[in-house]
Amino acid sequence: MVEPVYRSRPGADALRPAAAEQAEQIAPGLWCSPGLSNAYLLTTDDGRVIVNTGMGFEGPVHRANFDAVDSSPVRYIIFTQGHVDHVGGLDSVRDPDTTVVAQANWTAWRDDNERLLPFRASRSAFAFSDTLTTGIQAIQRRLGIKKLPAQSVPTVDLDFEDTLTLEVGGRRMELISVPGGETTDSLVIWLPDERICLCGNTFGPIFGHIPNLVTMRGDRYRDALTAAASVERVRDLKPELLVTGHFDPIAGADLIHAELTRLRDALRYIHDQTIAGMNAGKDVATLMREITLPAECEVGQGYGKVSWDVRAVWENYSGWFHQRSTTELYPVGFDAVTADVVELAGADALVDRARDHLAAGRPLQAIHLAEVVATAQPDHAGAREVLRQAHESLLDGATNFWERAWLSRQIAKNS
Repeated sequence: MVEPVYRSRPGADALRPAAAEQAEQIAPGLWCSPGLSNAYLLTTDDGRVIVNTGMGFEGPVHRANFDAVDSSPVRYIIFTQGHVDHVGGLDSVRDPDTTVVAQANWTAWRDDNERLLPFRASRSAFAFSDTLTTGIQAIQRRLGIKKLPAQSVPTVDLDFEDTLTLEVGGRRMELISVPGGETTDSLVIWLPDERICLCGNTFGPIFGHIPNLVTMRGDRYRDALTAAASVERVRDLKPELLVTGHFDPIAGADLIHAELTRLRDALRYIHDQTIAGMNAGKDVATLMREITLPAECEVGQGYGKVSWDVRAVWENYSGWFHQRSTTELYPVGFDAVTADVVELAGADALVDRARDHLAAGRPLQAIHLAEVVATAQPDHAGAREVLRQAHESLLDGATNFWERAWLSRQIAKNS
C-alpha cells in the first residue's frame, strides 16, 4: 500500500498570503505564484491564461510575478471556484479584452460572498487574522504602497454547465465541472496533451486530507457522494501531474491514482457508515465517536475531520432537529437557565466539579460545567481558569488547523 502523501506535505499552518518575489515554473509553460490560494500562469503562442487571482490585496503580486515571465495579453482568466481567495484579485490581473471563465454556478457563490461578507469575515478571523496582517504588511513593503486593492466582485464573460474546451496559441484546455469540490461551481482544467490537471481545491485546500463537508467558519454543506464522484472524475482522467490549489503539485500517475482512490473511498466510507448508524437509531454524537477510517482509507485530518464530516452527512440529510429535546424547536437555549443552575448548585461547587473532570482527563465535561458558570457570571475567575486549562488540554492533542486555531483563541480569551 502506498504511504499516504499527506504525511510529507505542508499543513494549513504553512498557508501564507502572496509573498514570492517571482513565479516558479512547475512544468513547461506552467508557472505558479503562491498565495493564500495559488495563482497559475499558462503561456501560449497567442497570449496568456491565468488560473485564479488570489485575494484582492494579492492581485498586484500575482500580476507582477506573471508579467515578469510573459507580458503578452491575458486572453483568459479561469476561476476554479468562487471562494474569495480565488477571485478577489481579478481587477489587478485582467486586461481590457480578457475573457473571464467560470462554471455556471458561479453567481450563487458571488452572491453568497457579497451577502455574507461581514458574517464570514468575522467567523474566519480567529484562524487567519494574524496571518493576513503580517502578509498584507509584507506585500505593502514589497510594492512600496500602503493602499492595496479591495476585493474584486467577479464578473464572468463565459460560463458552462459540464465541460468547455478552449484553445489558445496551440494549447488545448478542457474545463470540467466537479460540483463536489469546495463549491458547486468548482472546475478542473485538464491539459490532455501534457496530462496535467489543475484542480484548485476540488479535494479540499490541503491535499491528502479529508475535506470539510461544512466548515467551522460557516459555508454551505457539501454532499459526500457528490464529493466522492468528483474525486473519481478527476482520477479517471489519469493525470501525471496534479496541480493543487496550495503547495507543490503531486507527480506520478500511480501515486495520483492511489491518493484519489483513497480519498474517494474515505468519503464513501464516512457516508455509508453514517447512514447505517442513522438507520440503526444511533444519535449523531455516538456516530461521531464511533466512526473511524480503516487503514486502507487513511487520509490526513489536518484540515477536515472524520467526526465533523459524520455530523455534516447527518445534518445534510436530516437537518437541524436531532429530536433530543423539545427545546430544539424554540429560540430558548440552555443559556436561558444557566443562572438558575448556578444559583441552585453554587458557582464554586460547579467549578470544583469541573476541576474534578479536568483532573480525570475529561476536558469537555469540564468545559460544559465551567461554561455554565461563565455564562451566568462572566468574571468568575475559577471558571475562566478551568476553561483555559481545559482548552490547553485539548490543544495538546489537536493536529487539525481549524481546531487548533479555535482552541488557541479560547485560551487567549480566558487568560
